[in-house]
Amino acid sequence: MKAGIHPEYREVVFQDISSDFAILTRSTIESKDTIKWEDGKEYPLVKIEVSSASHPFYTGQHKVLDSGGRVDRFKRRYKK
Repeated sequence: MKAGIHPEYREVVFQDISSDFAILTRSTIESKDTIKWEDGKEYPLVKIEVSSASHPFYTGQHKVLDSGGRVDRFKRRYKK
């Protein structure tokens, strides 16, 4: 493997800006912002728009709508 061509793999905090949710994980993403984490250390901060804490599918607010009865039309069309 060539030396010096891989990005730095380090601990990074991802913070959901639409909810009070943050997670410490490892990533190669670059960030100029930093945040002090629960352990007292400073880590690079990446702000994200949607996470599992705010996405409707994971929060149980996801609604599936059958617009125009598509399933019924499909069943009628291919009924034998």
